[in-house]
Amino acid sequence: MTSGAEGGAAFTAEAAGGVLVQACRAAGLDSTGAELLRLGSNAVYRLQTSPVIVRIARDRDALSNMSRVVRVARWLEAESFPATRVIPGLEQPFTVQGRVVTFWVSDQDHDEYADLTELGDLLRRFHWLEEPDSLGLPYYDPFGDVWDSLRSIHGVSDDDLSFLDERANKIQKEYDRLDWVLDFGMIHGDANVGNAIRNRSGKPLLIDLDGVSLAQREWDLVLTALYYERFGWHTKAEYDSFVYHSGFDLLNWPGYPVLADLRELKMTLWVGHQVTTDPKFATEFVRRVHALRTGGSRKDWQPF
Repeated sequence: MTSGAEGGAAFTAEAAGGVLVQACRAAGLDSTGAELLRLGSNAVYRLQTSPVIVRIARDRDALSNMSRVVRVARWLEAESFPATRVIPGLEQPFTVQGRVVTFWVSDQDHDEYADLTELGDLLRRFHWLEEPDSLGLPYYDPFGDVWDSLRSIHGVSDDDLSFLDERANKIQKEYDRLDWVLDFGMIHGDANVGNAIRNRSGKPLLIDLDGVSLAQREWDLVLTALYYERFGWHTKAEYDSFVYHSGFDLLNWPGYPVLADLRELKMTLWVGHQVTTDPKFATEFVRRVHALRTGGSRKDWQPF
């Protein structure tokens, strides 16, 4: 469904708010008092007048991907898999002012995340599923967005950009030599504790299905390992529980450092794209690049 003219405005909270109002009106929903939960790859709002989450994609070319995400969500619901659900009876996605908008069931009144035990269980069950060809899942391209980011980043020094480009090339050469051990199949693509929530009855659910694709299953374990091993965001007991419930300890795989390095690079580039919008991102970008250059601690990296 399309509504409004395509514009060229930057993806700010103000611009996203205008899209929200128009999209909700087109969907027959009331956006009054909507709460902006986050502004990143998507602007995510929780409506106050109905149990609905509205997601507005930053990428103006997201229509094909978000159409697939809606198909994935509906298939997971048919499979009775505990994941976020799209609003029933609503043709989706919407396109408003050139932005792609989707509407989801709001499972919470306030943020409550699952623990790593529950995340491990969710991922093991997710990897057991046999996805139909009709979903049209893409093959995961871990370097596609890296090169796109490096080409389109602004507001960072040429020296930093050159360093990150060299680092990306080095990692890609190492990546091409990896000896994978887990099965190839459907992955979540951004599996971490921030994308596993508890609903109002306390049941854990997987959310943010944007990255569902086909790849080696190691990709769904690397963020939790990275958050524990390098960032210190998880305790050893929490990580051990995740390993037991997911079924594999990625830290024992020789290829882990390569995936970890690539994930760190992606996280740094994402921050780099925000440096012109907020001073806190500029400070964080400097911190991350310095750590990558020197091999310094990542334990002071700030989560976003």
